[in-house]
Amino acid sequence: MTTRLLRGRTLSFVSRPQARDDHESYIYEEDGALLIEDGKISAAGTYADIKRTAPEGTEIIDHRPLLLMAGFIDPHIHFPQMQVTASYAANLLEWLNTYTFVEEQRFADADHCARFAKLFFDELLRQGTTTAAAYCSVHKGSADAYFAEATRRNLLMIGGKVMMDRNAPEPLTDTAQSSYDDTKAVIESWHGKGRNHVAITPRFAITSTAAQLDAAGTLAREYPDLLIQTHLSENDAEIAYTLELYPDAKDYTDVYARHGLLSEKALLGHAIHLSDREMAVIAEAGAVAVHCPTSNLFLGSGLFDLKRIKQHGVRTAIATDIGGGSSYSLLRTLDEAYKIQQLRGYRLPPLENFWQATRGNAEALGLVERIGTLEAGSDADIIALDSSATPAMQIRRETVSTLEEELFLLQTLGDDRTVRQVYVAGEAV
Repeated sequence: MTTRLLRGRTLSFVSRPQARDDHESYIYEEDGALLIEDGKISAAGTYADIKRTAPEGTEIIDHRPLLLMAGFIDPHIHFPQMQVTASYAANLLEWLNTYTFVEEQRFADADHCARFAKLFFDELLRQGTTTAAAYCSVHKGSADAYFAEATRRNLLMIGGKVMMDRNAPEPLTDTAQSSYDDTKAVIESWHGKGRNHVAITPRFAITSTAAQLDAAGTLAREYPDLLIQTHLSENDAEIAYTLELYPDAKDYTDVYARHGLLSEKALLGHAIHLSDREMAVIAEAGAVAVHCPTSNLFLGSGLFDLKRIKQHGVRTAIATDIGGGSSYSLLRTLDEAYKIQQLRGYRLPPLENFWQATRGNAEALGLVERIGTLEAGSDADIIALDSSATPAMQIRRETVSTLEEELFLLQTLGDDRTVRQVYVAGEAV
C-alpha cells in the first residue's frame, strides 16, 4: 500500500460560507498536511501532527507555498464539443444547428470517440478538474469510450448517452425505445465499475418527445440512485419553442416534472429564466440549478440570478458548459460568475465561489462523502494551486495579506498555469 504525505497550505470547506468573515465554514492550515493511503485521505491537519502519526517510510512531498485543495468539479460539460468551443454564433439555437449537431455526428466513429476521450481528460486534468458530469453524444459508443478512458485513468467521472429523438439531424436521433435500451446497457456496463457513475441524459425538451421523456422517467424509477442531467430555461427562444411542443405544461420546468425527471438527482443546466413558481417547485424537489457563466455570456443567453435562486432555497452548482462555454478552467468560470453577480447587484464572496467549485458541487452531485473536501475518508483527488503562477500574479501577490484576497487573485487572474500539480486517487498525474 502506497503512503504519501503532502505538505502545503491546506484549504477545505465544511459548509457554504454565509458571509465574507464566516471562518467556521472552512478549515485552513498555514502549514498543513494530508496523509494519503491506498488512494484516500486518511488524515488531515497540521504538518506537525500528521507527520508525528504517519507510518514509517511515508513519502513526503513538500508543496509549500502552494495551496492544496480538493480537485475542482465540473457538473455540466459536453464531451463531444471540444472542437465546437469558440464557434461564432448569435444565440443558442443557431449555435446548436450550425456547429454542435454537425460536430456530434462524428462521434458515430469509435476511433474518433477514443481519440477525444483522451484529449478531453487531458484537458480537464490540466485545469485541475478531477470530476465532471458530461453529456456524451447520442451514440452509445461515445459513452463507452468516455467511461473506458475514465476507468483507465482511475477518475471519478459521471456521464451519459444523450437521449434525442427529434429536432436534430437524422444521424443524431435515436428513438424512445432505443434510447432507453442503450442507456440501460451503458448503466449495466459502466455504473459502479471503477469510479464511474452513469447519468440519465435527455438533452432537453426540444429534442425529446413525450415518449422519450417518459422513457427517461422510467429509467429514473428503475435506477433511483442515478443522476439525471438536462437543460432548462437557457434562452428565451428555447423556452418559447418548448412551450409550443408541450402546450399542456404550466411552464418549462413542468415539462420535466410531468415525466418524473424533477428530483434531488436532477442537474438542470443554466436555469436562467425561471418564474417564482418554477423556483418553488425546483426547491421543493431538491433539484439543482447549474450556473454556466461563460456559456451564458458567450451565447448571450442571460444573467443567472444567484441572489433570487438562493432566496427561493434552490440548490446550486457551477460549471463550464464546454463547448458553449469559453474556458475549461473553473478559475475562469468563477471569475465570470463573480462579474455576472456584479451586474445583478449582488456581491459574490470568493470564499463562496471556491466552496461552490469544490464541496458545493460535490453536494450537488450527491458525492460529498467521496470528493470535494480534504476530510479523512475522502478520495485523494487533490490540486496544488500557485497564486504567483504568472508575472502579473506575482506582482499582485506582493500585496496580498489574507486568504480571501488570495482566493480572489486566483479566480481573477488564474488559469491552467495556476494548477501546479494534480493528484487522482493519490497518484500524481
